[in-house]
Amino acid sequence: MSSTLDGNSSYFTFLLTGFPGLEWAHHWISIPVFSVYLTAILGNATILHIVRTDPSLHQPMYYFLAMLASTDLGLCVSTIPTVLGVLWFDFRGIHLYPCVLQVYVFHAFSFMESAMLFAMAYDRFVAITNPLRYPTILTSSRVVMIILTLGLRSIIFTIPPIIRLLWLTYCRNNVLSHSYCLHQDMIRLSCSNTRFNSLYALIVILLSMGSDFLFILLSYIMIFHSVLTIASRREQLKVLNTCVSHILAVLCFYVPVLGLSIVHRFARHSSPIIHIVMGNVYILFPPLMNPLIYSIKTQQIRRAIIRIISLKGCR
Repeated sequence: MSSTLDGNSSYFTFLLTGFPGLEWAHHWISIPVFSVYLTAILGNATILHIVRTDPSLHQPMYYFLAMLASTDLGLCVSTIPTVLGVLWFDFRGIHLYPCVLQVYVFHAFSFMESAMLFAMAYDRFVAITNPLRYPTILTSSRVVMIILTLGLRSIIFTIPPIIRLLWLTYCRNNVLSHSYCLHQDMIRLSCSNTRFNSLYALIVILLSMGSDFLFILLSYIMIFHSVLTIASRREQLKVLNTCVSHILAVLCFYVPVLGLSIVHRFARHSSPIIHIVMGNVYILFPPLMNPLIYSIKTQQIRRAIIRIISLKGCR
């Protein structure tokens, strides 16, 4: 279906995409998708509960972990209505305003996820390279200031191109590539001049996710340099083991982001299934894996989860 309508009209409707050619299997596909959402929500909610209720975890590292879990919950909540709506009820239509709102919330949480991974890298850098001054460098007030600053960055940076989406004219095929709204997907359907959105989005990505990843990389270069000065091989491995969870979380976030960006930019004419699979990996993989990684690799979190399970088993 093709239509032409001014972008400032709330009556313009986009069509979300499930799994093309597999519409008959949407109910079956929804089972693993719903299971992943449920596991991600329960896992991240458990991390939040543990950090909030365990006084021994009231430390900078776990505050940042709690913010990462909150961000993952936000990513899940921002996409679950449309994703499951398409798979369960074949609700494909979405008006302009709800679509733009979803774009804003989703991208703001994506930038926040990148920011929290950067903050956690900084935490590991200070803890390993300057352990004696760690409590005085990362005080509670400074941790709050870091979280608020990075949060405001994510919220404010996302506003200009999102507002611009409301004023674009959409006159091409109104079918989106995913079961949720994405900024790059919406500007692809516009016949207005989208140079501002494209250029601004590129600059924001470079200044936020790009700089976050660069700082994470530099942090680990300095961490490894510091670790190499430790004489004992056993102590080196012990120190590096405290970074494994964070490194895995970084890979779980940036690899899907890079994969989806490559698909959108260089594989536009490839099979729609590739776009759909990469899009779903992008929204589901980090929220699912982060609580699993930290539950398995972080001893304090693992003990707290075992303690909760044991208490429930005794009731």
